Amino acid sequence: MKKLKILFLCTGNSCRSQIAEGWARHLKGDVIKAYSAGIEKHGLNPLAVKIMAEAGVDISGQQSKTLEDLPESVFDWVITLCGHANETCPFFPGQKIHVGFDDPPKLAVDAENEEEALAHYRRVRDEIKVFIMTLPQSLQAIIRFSALQSIFLFVFFTRRYSVRHLSRSSGLVVSCNRYNVYD
Repeated sequence: MKKLKILFLCTGNSCRSQIAEGWARHLKGDVIKAYSAGIEKHGLNPLAVKIMAEAGVDISGQQSKTLEDLPESVFDWVITLCGHANETCPFFPGQKIHVGFDDPPKLAVDAENEEEALAHYRRVRDEIKVFIMTLPQSLQAIIRFSALQSIFLFVFFTRRYSVRHLSRSSGLVVSCNRYNVYD
């Protein structure tokens, strides 16, 4: 089975995207070929390395990269993890979605000690893990949701009351009759 090529994109490729790449390789390496990059290169965050090691995932060998540093340029999915990357993401063939997570270094700025700072990193690490665990099934749900959105918009804007749509890729059949949707 061909692995999905997924790029996790963040501003500096120092924390969130590195954590996502680490989790994807660790939890979903059999179905996902994971990459990470940043709009800029900020270096690998040592606290991200530390909290991932606590969870049994070694990301110390990963490096901060920009898009130009990647060995691949075509991905099945590009997942932006911060607003800046989402807003400045260049065009990629394939699917692009935004799943935003808090920025641990920004949250930890006011921490009184390292343990307090690490609590922010751990929370975001665990949130990213939960998201990664849903892959790749959640990506298929996004495709189906997009198809349903398109149907609803078509019905709404054309004011037609009867639409039948068959999605060839998913086999999803949707019937609309006066805005009641059945599958």
